[in-house]
Amino acid sequence: MRPSSVPPPSRPSDAMVPGALPLPRRFAHLHPDDGACLMEAAALLAGDRFTDSPAGTHPVLAALARAVNDSVGDAARLALWPLAAELADTRPPGRAHAPRLVGMAVEAARRVRPSSRTLARHGQACRRRAERVARSPAAGPANRVADLLWWRGPGSRHLDHAVRVLSAAPDADRRLSALLRQAVAAARAGTSGAAEVRCNR
Repeated sequence: MRPSSVPPPSRPSDAMVPGALPLPRRFAHLHPDDGACLMEAAALLAGDRFTDSPAGTHPVLAALARAVNDSVGDAARLALWPLAAELADTRPPGRAHAPRLVGMAVEAARRVRPSSRTLARHGQACRRRAERVARSPAAGPANRVADLLWWRGPGSRHLDHAVRVLSAAPDADRRLSALLRQAVAAARAGTSGAAEVRCNR
């Protein structure tokens, strides 16, 4: 005989929150007593000030985490909460990581709308950008400005559009959660690889 299923609670309780972190909530907060978004929890775990843009997290990955946190339901948000520990120290080097991460989100959105010409163009633009900056990885002042302008312009727009498409899918929570987990795993692999190179020098 199968046990009767218990519906998930409409809001998380203190007992369900890993590591005595603040309660998972949407959007940004002024104080942990009001709850925390995923990136604010990552900042607390990193010993940073209470912010949704901690220094130890790649800014594009942090933007994706904030978008997913604000777009999924309570149960999915709570299930993502353990990722805060990984996000607290995930800053892979290299200029190509940002366009690759945005391209990952765009490709996830294309699985929802495979005939979208806009998403196809965005995906191509991200691939070209990643290939171009991978050939000139030096992070001089000019390149830092160029990367910032790309992220504040087309990069941010491409990511926002991809998240909107995923959020409109019937199984949005599953797709958005899978995307964030994939993005964190890719970023962690890049971070670990860079640390290994430094240790072996």
